[in-house]
Amino acid sequence: MCGIVGIASKNSIEYREWVSHSRDLLKYRGPDDFGEWWSNDYRVGFGHRRLSIMDTSKAGHQPMSDQSGFIHIVFNGEIYNFVELREELTQMGETFKSDCDTEVLLCAYRAWGMDCLTHLNGMFAFALYDARDKLLFLARDRIGEKPLFYKISNGELRFASELLPLIDENPDSKLIDMDALDLYLSFGYIGGNYSFVKGINKLPPASALLFDIKKGVTKSWKYWNPPKPSQNKNHDVIRESNLLDELEKLLEDSVQRQMQADVPIGVLLSGGVDSSLVTAMAARKANHVKTFNVRFPGYNKFDETQHARLIARFFKTEHIELEAQNLNADILVELSKKIDSPIIDSSIIPTFMLTQLVQQHCKVVLGGDGGDELFGGYKHYSRLLLMENYLGKIPIFFRKHIANFSEKNIPVGNRWRNWLRSCGEDLKNDLPMVSMFFDSEIKKNLIKGKEFTLFAENYFKANIPIGGDLLEKATRMDLSNFLPDDILLKTDRSSMLNSLEVRAPFLDYRLVDFAFGKVPSYFKALPASRKYLLKSLTNRVLPKEFDQKRKQGFEIPLDKWLEKGSWRDLFYDVLRDSKSIYEINTIDKLLIGQKKGRNNSERLFGLVFFELWRQNHKLKI
Repeated sequence: MCGIVGIASKNSIEYREWVSHSRDLLKYRGPDDFGEWWSNDYRVGFGHRRLSIMDTSKAGHQPMSDQSGFIHIVFNGEIYNFVELREELTQMGETFKSDCDTEVLLCAYRAWGMDCLTHLNGMFAFALYDARDKLLFLARDRIGEKPLFYKISNGELRFASELLPLIDENPDSKLIDMDALDLYLSFGYIGGNYSFVKGINKLPPASALLFDIKKGVTKSWKYWNPPKPSQNKNHDVIRESNLLDELEKLLEDSVQRQMQADVPIGVLLSGGVDSSLVTAMAARKANHVKTFNVRFPGYNKFDETQHARLIARFFKTEHIELEAQNLNADILVELSKKIDSPIIDSSIIPTFMLTQLVQQHCKVVLGGDGGDELFGGYKHYSRLLLMENYLGKIPIFFRKHIANFSEKNIPVGNRWRNWLRSCGEDLKNDLPMVSMFFDSEIKKNLIKGKEFTLFAENYFKANIPIGGDLLEKATRMDLSNFLPDDILLKTDRSSMLNSLEVRAPFLDYRLVDFAFGKVPSYFKALPASRKYLLKSLTNRVLPKEFDQKRKQGFEIPLDKWLEKGSWRDLFYDVLRDSKSIYEINTIDKLLIGQKKGRNNSERLFGLVFFELWRQNHKLKI
């Protein structure tokens, strides 16, 4: 895992210090080695920070050039099928001088050109310069595990693994993109190719971009989409046992591939379905598996120690229990200074602390990200199906009246507000926006001197998947948006700030193709149950005492913390400060609602996180 930066221009670049300076801003992403490369005409420059995982020798140094001297690359990530690719490319006449996947990627491009992307199984973001055609080629993995941002101006393109190196030092250029802020306030993350800073874009998952430095023009495209929904609704034809056999085989192979490393590797074990299945597969492939669990003293409700211990004992892993201390508000202040993109997800706090602790014991860990999106694990999936069952029979005319009344009259933080304001949707063709933090009614009076259009709402509508049933739409929407721009962002930034690589076996693209191409909705979630197929697999491979029904999630007792102490003081100080961008009347209503027991803690967290981040990086609205 690494940090990459670079620049390409129509003209020779005079201020070349930008590359080394920006590269070293990302030192935590790669503390083991660093490098820099420039083309002979100084029109292209690459910078790299390395976290050595595969072939830790100097042979894996980047930026790397091919043997012809025409093709150059900076690469962040892991190619899990690089051994097979290397064998295939060797048979085609390619030769290798290292054991690292970066060289395999270089040779794959030389053999297949930009079609090399379809051959890759991994998590990655890379930039490749082909001096023969003066082309810069950027690409990101299918699911979006590894980030890549870019900025184009006056015939010049700059890119980086994170947003901060691309923010111009010119105060007049440090402007918040209001459409991106609208997305953040609405959904808690920024989807698509948007970023918080005007003029800087994010390369979306499964996307590539080509920059012609002779002409200064770009072309971008998507190279992969999950398969279309299966049209086979015959329960008798689709046998559960066959699906389970294929799922078990795919997950076992994915875990085996992702356990390849030349450094110590472990498993993040919460004791839930996903991490327990990953542990089970890892134990099949290695005699000595390390597992890690974290607990928070004083908060028994959030303690998963006993569930993790059960799995660790059953599979005889070397189990390490870590204790997180000092969960005061200073950690949020610290994160706001370091992170490049805030999210409305307070679980980033325990995630950051967990990776900080695990890094002291190993350099790579496997996690359970993706299981919920692929196999129907979130609570709102079952609730959507209940809504479809009961409200679908009521004429939409009446439901729209209920929705309008709810938006204007039910207070923010009421647990039913989002569901009632969404009940006017056409449940056959649309997807209700049940997970909004700030809807259009709240956003009207939230930011001083600013009004929002319906950009976020229109963005959501435009990106609803076509075809499939309601659950298909919901899971595909989460796969394309919530997963990469909240869950994977949280995992990547939290782990890389601590120089730790986290891998996600469930996100092997073959498992994604299986989940969305072969598994019907009724094997994922029902109104009364979730993650059916994965739980069936637990019956095969986990101990009988395993509790399938628990779904803790990685949470902190934020509601409790906001009653008094450092968290309450920080929230009040930031939100009610005269320098804040927020309207004080709206803030006071949210704070009063929280005191009355309404569910506003995550909303308040998102506002505080963003405002701390904005002020730290001197960005203007």
